[in-house]
Amino acid sequence: QVQLVESGGGVVQAGGSLRLSCVASGRTFSRFNMGWFRQAPGKEREVVARINRNGVSTYYAASVKGRFTSSRDNAKNTVYLQMNILKPEDTAVYYCAADESGITTLKSDYWGQGTQVTVSS
Repeated sequence: QVQLVESGGGVVQAGGSLRLSCVASGRTFSRFNMGWFRQAPGKEREVVARINRNGVSTYYAASVKGRFTSSRDNAKNTVYLQMNILKPEDTAVYYCAADESGITTLKSDYWGQGTQVTVSS
């Protein structure tokens, strides 16, 4: 079992920045590919970013590419999502996910409880 706890959400004005953190416990963190997802009201959960086990390989959704950056510190069992130039359409609950066997998807086994990000115009 892996427990994931996100933090860092909040309310920010458009153009601002936030950094989300996700701390993992229970298993060897470096064995897991990690991902960030978000779900806005009335919309399906979607992938925002992925990062592989050693942090070398990343993926970003087109809507956030160039504005968001994911990184990880395996010594601290933590994955981060730096969000810059935030837009109102970035408003959502953000979740981190972990997958030991492959890339993180909506079917991944381990999820955090989510953290709310609200971007005001």
